[in-house]
Amino acid sequence: MNDLKNKVVYITGGSKGIGYGIASKLLEAGMKVAISSRLLESAEKAAKSLGSADNVLAIASDVSKIGDEKSAVKKILDKWGKLDVVIANAGVGHFAPVDQISDNLWHEMVNTNLNGVYHSLKASVEALKKSKGYYITLASLAGTNFFANGAGYNATKFGVVGFTQAAMLDLRPYDIKVSTIMPGSVATNFNGNEPSKEDAWKIQPEDIGELVLDLLNMNPRTLPSKIEVRPTRPDKK
Repeated sequence: MNDLKNKVVYITGGSKGIGYGIASKLLEAGMKVAISSRLLESAEKAAKSLGSADNVLAIASDVSKIGDEKSAVKKILDKWGKLDVVIANAGVGHFAPVDQISDNLWHEMVNTNLNGVYHSLKASVEALKKSKGYYITLASLAGTNFFANGAGYNATKFGVVGFTQAAMLDLRPYDIKVSTIMPGSVATNFNGNEPSKEDAWKIQPEDIGELVLDLLNMNPRTLPSKIEVRPTRPDKK
């Protein structure tokens, strides 16, 4: 996209963790940033710490509900008149053996992690066609590497990778770029973790923000459609 100043981006799950880290970096690059959370108070608190109301918009949206995402996109278009980038970041993880995980937790992951990325794209695709924009999903290395106690999480992240790659092929004729980022260990609050100095070896949220900037600044003729990223060295116990 070359000149990112005043480009408009929507980041789902942007009130903390990876989403917040991405938002901070894109604001530094001069973009207008909308962030969503299921709780408006959380989005507003994050937005206040990120910047001014001119550059940051807080939105309440549950990505598992298509109506919420359509409403979120409308609010962005009403405020800034366009939408250039959508980053489908919202996600949850619950880990237990497949014979023990509850139906509710299974469906929460499917509805948020997998249905959510579809809803975010479905709600924004017409705006992205107009802007010849960029759609990015946050998957995980768990989208290609399965592990015990991860059946639900693996299923959704494998799905996100497949969905995004197929969407990339569908949307190329409209000059919409589509990529999925697949991080390994990131220093966030995910799965009850409390980030501390013990997480210094992990990928930091702002590192993912820098990666997003790299994608947005890539020559338009080149598309890194699937990006794996992991800590340089694992933690030494």
